[in-house]
Amino acid sequence: MKMKQRLLCGVMCVMITLLAFMPASAQQMIKGTLRASSGEPLTGASVVVKGAGNGASADSLGNFSIRAKLGDTLIATSVGFEMKEVRISANTINITLQVAVTTLNDVVVIGYGTRSKKDLTGSVATVSAKDFQTGAVTTPDQLVTGKVAGVVITPNGGAPGAGGTIRVRGGTSLSASNNPLIVVDGVPLTNDGVSGVSNPLSLVNPNDIESFNILKDASATAIYGNRASNGVIIITTKSGAAGKLKLNFNSVLSQSVKRNEVKVLDANQFRSVVNERGTDAEKAMLGNANTNWQDVIFQNAFGGDYNLGVSGGIKKLPYRFSVGHTYQDGILKTSNVKRTSLGLNLTPSFFNNSLKVNINLKGVYQKTRFANEGAIGAAAGFDPTQPVYASNKFGNFYEWLDETGTPIELAPKNPLGQLLLNSSLSDVYRSIGSIKLDYKLPFLPALTATVNAGYDISKTEGNGFIPAFAALSYQRGGSMTEYSQRRKDKLLDFYLLYAKDLKEIDSKLDLTAGYSYQDFFRGSPAYPVRNAAGNVLSMPVPDSSRNTLLSVFARLNYTFKGKYLLTASMRRDGSSRFSKDNRWGNFPSAALAWRIKDEGFMRSNKTFSDLKLRVGFGITGNQDLDAYYPYLPIYTLGGSNVRYPFGDSSYYTYRSEPYDKNIKWETTTAWNAGIDFGFLKNRITGTLDFYYKKTKDLLTRIPTAAGVNPGNMLLTNVGNIESKGVELAINAGVIQGKDFSWNVNFNIAYNKNKILKLSNVSDSTSEGILTGAISGGKDNTIQINSVGYAPQTFYVYKQVYDADGKPVEGVFDKQNNGALFYRYKSANPKLTMGFTSQMSYKKWDLSFVLRSNIGNYLYNNVRSGSGAFNSVSTGMGYIGNTNVDYLNTRFTNSQFFSDYYVENASFLRMDNVSFGYNFGRIWRNKASLKLSAIVQNVFVITKYTGLDPEVYSGIDNNIYPRPRIYSLGINISY
Repeated sequence: MKMKQRLLCGVMCVMITLLAFMPASAQQMIKGTLRASSGEPLTGASVVVKGAGNGASADSLGNFSIRAKLGDTLIATSVGFEMKEVRISANTINITLQVAVTTLNDVVVIGYGTRSKKDLTGSVATVSAKDFQTGAVTTPDQLVTGKVAGVVITPNGGAPGAGGTIRVRGGTSLSASNNPLIVVDGVPLTNDGVSGVSNPLSLVNPNDIESFNILKDASATAIYGNRASNGVIIITTKSGAAGKLKLNFNSVLSQSVKRNEVKVLDANQFRSVVNERGTDAEKAMLGNANTNWQDVIFQNAFGGDYNLGVSGGIKKLPYRFSVGHTYQDGILKTSNVKRTSLGLNLTPSFFNNSLKVNINLKGVYQKTRFANEGAIGAAAGFDPTQPVYASNKFGNFYEWLDETGTPIELAPKNPLGQLLLNSSLSDVYRSIGSIKLDYKLPFLPALTATVNAGYDISKTEGNGFIPAFAALSYQRGGSMTEYSQRRKDKLLDFYLLYAKDLKEIDSKLDLTAGYSYQDFFRGSPAYPVRNAAGNVLSMPVPDSSRNTLLSVFARLNYTFKGKYLLTASMRRDGSSRFSKDNRWGNFPSAALAWRIKDEGFMRSNKTFSDLKLRVGFGITGNQDLDAYYPYLPIYTLGGSNVRYPFGDSSYYTYRSEPYDKNIKWETTTAWNAGIDFGFLKNRITGTLDFYYKKTKDLLTRIPTAAGVNPGNMLLTNVGNIESKGVELAINAGVIQGKDFSWNVNFNIAYNKNKILKLSNVSDSTSEGILTGAISGGKDNTIQINSVGYAPQTFYVYKQVYDADGKPVEGVFDKQNNGALFYRYKSANPKLTMGFTSQMSYKKWDLSFVLRSNIGNYLYNNVRSGSGAFNSVSTGMGYIGNTNVDYLNTRFTNSQFFSDYYVENASFLRMDNVSFGYNFGRIWRNKASLKLSAIVQNVFVITKYTGLDPEVYSGIDNNIYPRPRIYSLGINISY
């Protein structure tokens, strides 16, 4: 008995011991989602089983899966959100994270390093992938249009891949570039154009981009020295992360449609005008057709964008590989773009993470067919009573012919024929790459050495062909052209970062010092221009150039008690664009910030959750010119039409180019003061900035006196310009409910530019420099740069109106000095605004983007060029159409300089509206699916009578119209 009792007792002890060490339940696969309170998926957010250490990351739709037991606790974290612990009570779990005050610890990419948001002393704005504009996006700038205060992106028309003109806090130059410096994965890009593409930035795949960091004030940009006067945009592309294989497929199918058209007379109106005022010969020219030529040349255009991303980690090698293909037809017939891109990112670490390597390689091939955009103006001006086709030897397109049956050279050519009988193709290859090594020195852990080597290379091959029978080039027997370009930019940066916590004085210190070498090469061989028979018509001049930029730089960041911040930097640049006497320049900056919220007297304050005051100063430069060596006497080979006859032969000649041996770069001195604030635990956050910039030694072309310098225009330093403004940006989580959330972003900016001086003589009062060429007449201009006014101010006559409010032809008010011309308005908007709204309800989401410009004016060259009867009655053997405005003015002759054609182009535009549904897990919970419907260029509210109120130059002259785009998007993650 005792033996049985002992045996039973022993068995029970063993069972109790086993039970004590057995898990409460077996592990199983737990699936779930990680979302923000706004409903947005938290891509890349992490979940870890508390006490176990195993974890997982959320995919692009916020979905995750992890092995755990019922009753375990998951710890969910994501940058910018409060950590949350959730007990597992079922095999599916949905976790919502709240935006945390710790968003201030988000890392922001700045020049040659990173900085936590709370420690920033300069004016820096960040836009990440979750906030990008959606739809048929072909260029990176379209992702952030309307998203950042003080950053104005004006579309360059509606051609595929056209992109936009970017301005950060207005321009600072007259003739040098006003474009910001763009840095892609540590490689600064030049503002030089790439032959064969309408916008060089279109060669960067938007789907590969993770974030934009926009440095706006000089204290932030001065670390880039003589290329930073117009701001700096740092683009960071997506990278891999350790973990299992992840696949993400994203596709957008789109249909582009013509939104509006130039208002011209229809066939019946045209017949009425010709019969009313035309000669017998002109009446006899009228046809029997009723042709809308704009309908003839435009089309509905299909587009497709397909992208696959593969990421994960092989042992200690995180990687991301991407491939993308974009096809986009233009609404103007024959225009299209095809782009294929590849991307590779590797981020391995070695020696216990002491050495971190970041390799970024991007390659793209783009094939473009450029439509002859002259067809747009031809369609607006071609006789609507004529048919599209006619039986003839000119491709069977109706053309205006003289008595001999030859196309009239000065007459407009058939718009459709201009498109279909004109081939202009380009093939462009471009690669941008970098390898960055960060090595934390073992003998001094506070010191990190960084080497960054990068390149930006491109190759272009292009050609054009017009057949001999085409009326467009009939007199010279057609045309065959060929061009090519090679670009090679090289970069080598080396810098040291010393970061140290000085606990004994409650301080943090980091110091960066380094060296940068950049080399830029351009080469364009010359190919003869031939007619279709192969005969040489002209011989262009080959071009090859190279320039180098050497720099040393240093930056100090110092924090005292976590609330008093100091940043100071210095860069010294040497550019081969300038002579030895003006080659080197110094670009210092300094900024202070005070985290008021961290003061003792503010800690109990319930109103503010964040409050920081910033003030900064800096000097930056601008050396982006369209001339590589403007200080050297250069001789250029003359054309074939200026050869010198000698005996029985003629010889090419060389002409001397104007130069200024003392030319130097522009310098901009800028001040900035700002406040960062947050309310309701940072549910509402914002920034308010005031800035003032003054640029001296302006680079522009001025007329020269005869005999003083070769040529009649000289690029030189002539004066000063100032820019000042205010910016406000507010982000708010309006509603943060369980099922419904609503987040909004609003930004507004005021900017004013004024020319202070336009001479290198201190007491000069220059009348101004004419600019802004318009079509109509010979060498006509409509803008002027003059002291006391904004750049490119319109220079026009003051129109007189009759009792009925109609303009009186040829009657203008003279100024007090007896002159007809006066300065009137500017193309620069006084106010720019952007509003973004993001709403979600359970699995549904809705977002839209609104933008507005106020106070910008446009010269309507479309109306001025074809708004009078002389557009109909040409006296050259043909008749042409006119703008419907003729019915109001009844002008006989064009009034090019009348301020009647300077129109208020203020507008409110809905850029984008997106509606989506997240299906969640599909395919046996192995993948996620989301669908979205997007409309772009939804509507425009404006008083402007032209096609589009957004034209950067301020002169509207038959731009390629921007279409309305309907898109369907699909995203699949595995």
